Amino acid sequence: QVQLVESGGGMVQAGGSLRLSCAASGRTFSSYAMGWFRQAPGKEREFVAAISWSGGNTYYADSLKGRFTISRDNAKNTVYLQMNSLKREDTAFYYCAAVMTTLDLRSWAFDHHEYDYWGQGTQVTVSS
Repeated sequence: QVQLVESGGGMVQAGGSLRLSCAASGRTFSSYAMGWFRQAPGKEREFVAAISWSGGNTYYADSLKGRFTISRDNAKNTVYLQMNSLKREDTAFYYCAAVMTTLDLRSWAFDHHEYDYWGQGTQVTVSS
């Protein structure tokens, strides 16, 4: 099992940046593909980005490419989400998620049902 704890959320003005972190417990972090999802009030959970176990493969929601970057440091058991040029519509609760797999990312990575472990989330609020 793995436990996930997100941090780094907060309030930022439009155009600003935030970096979210997700710290994982356990000694097998490098065996997990990791994802970031977000959920705004009244909306469904939405895929943001995913990264393979090695960090060599990444996926992004089309609408976020170029603004968001996912990365991981397996030595620190941490995955990051760098968010730049933030917009009001990026306001949401952001969750990290994990699934034990060393498969390359495919379309399954977009589906939150594929992930077995979830953090509690961190709020990101972008003001105009």
